[in-house]
Formats: sequence, C-alpha cells, structure tokens
Amino acid sequence: MLRAIRDFFRSHLADDKATQPDVEQRTRLATAALLIEMTRADRQVTEAERQAVDAALREVFALGTGEAAELVRLAELEVKQASSLFQFTHLVDKAYPMERKIHIVELLWRVAYSDSCKDHHEEHLVRKIADLLHVPHSAFILARHRAEERK
Repeated sequence: MLRAIRDFFRSHLADDKATQPDVEQRTRLATAALLIEMTRADRQVTEAERQAVDAALREVFALGTGEAAELVRLAELEVKQASSLFQFTHLVDKAYPMERKIHIVELLWRVAYSDSCKDHHEEHLVRKIADLLHVPHSAFILARHRAEERK
C-alpha cells in the first residue's frame, strides 16, 4: 500500500501535464518535504520541530490533524528518496505566487526556531531554499523577524 502511494506521488511529481488538483497535491507534498528537511538540518529532530511542521501544514493548507499527519508521512517517504532539494523547490517555485513562497520561508524559520536553538545548518538551509524559491533577501529577512517574534 505504501509503495502504491509513493509510486503515485513519484509519477505525478515528474508529470508536467497534470491537472490543477494534481499540481496542488504535488505542491503540498513538496512544501511538506521542505519542512521535513528543515527538521533534519541540525541532525536532531525534536518533538517541537515535529509539532511546528504539523502546525505549519495545517495553517498553510487548512488541513485537519489526520490530513496533516498523512501529508507528513508521505513527505518523509519522499525526502528519504530525494537526491536534492530541487525537485521540491522547483514545484513550489513554479506553482505559488511570491507571497505564498515568502510565507513558506517564514514557516521554515518557525520550524528552525521551534526547539529554541537555531543551528547554523538550519540557517543555511533556509537561505538555500529561499534562494531556490527566488525570494528576495529583504523578504527573507522580514520572514525571519516575523518567525522570531512568534517564538
């Protein structure tokens, strides 16, 4: 069953002729994968980071608890198989307007700050993702400040 779900998403991640609902599903999965990558940046995944990812996905996609948990589960499978961030950032960059990409950068910062310990690997990863999403540096900094204010 898990293989079927993973194969479904993998085949749809590679299909540029997908319908709009498929594009939204793929982009949600890519966004969740970026958040999961953020939890792993400092090599210590904490419960606070897991909760921050769950809260971020529920906020940005208006998901229920079960839907968010399923999206996290699928994203973790994708992250394990991924060779780079590009497959995720490319989808997000292509599908979302700048305001939403900036919000995703803020959510990445929230995950980084959720365990009360911002590691330099986490900062590097947020910078890298923001660059791949073509988020201007000024917006990157403002997103960081908004996340810092929430901690």
